[in-house]
Amino acid sequence: MTIYTIGYTKKTAEEFFNILKQHNIRQIVDVRENNTSQLAGFTKMNDLRFFAKEILNASYIHLPELAPDKNIREIYKKDKDWTRHEESFLELMQKRAVIEKFRSANIFVDHCVLLCSEPLADNCHRRLIAELFKDAIYTDALIIHL
Repeated sequence: MTIYTIGYTKKTAEEFFNILKQHNIRQIVDVRENNTSQLAGFTKMNDLRFFAKEILNASYIHLPELAPDKNIREIYKKDKDWTRHEESFLELMQKRAVIEKFRSANIFVDHCVLLCSEPLADNCHRRLIAELFKDAIYTDALIIHL
């Protein structure tokens, strides 16, 4: 199984969908809390669902429970302390019991992509989610950041 991650910021729609097409993406897993804001551009929920089906023949699911809450985001915006942000986020995932909730749901398919806005995965929660699910459920998965 391969779990990809991607951020849409600093990408045109053409670049974004060509990258996904090149990697044979079968499912887009949107891990943003808000998928309808002005900043979302071509990745607004209804547009992205349509583009995923029409361009990639892929499914789209929105899982806001895999996003950091507003408080965690606000603190990180102020202090830029990634270590603290990562710890807070992983505590939130534990509190929300996401592994237990999704273990039997088998939500990720091979060649799924975790979508967020950050251009790089280094300091983005989508990397943490991919690692969390790989460690707990999809132990043989390969994680690739696009």
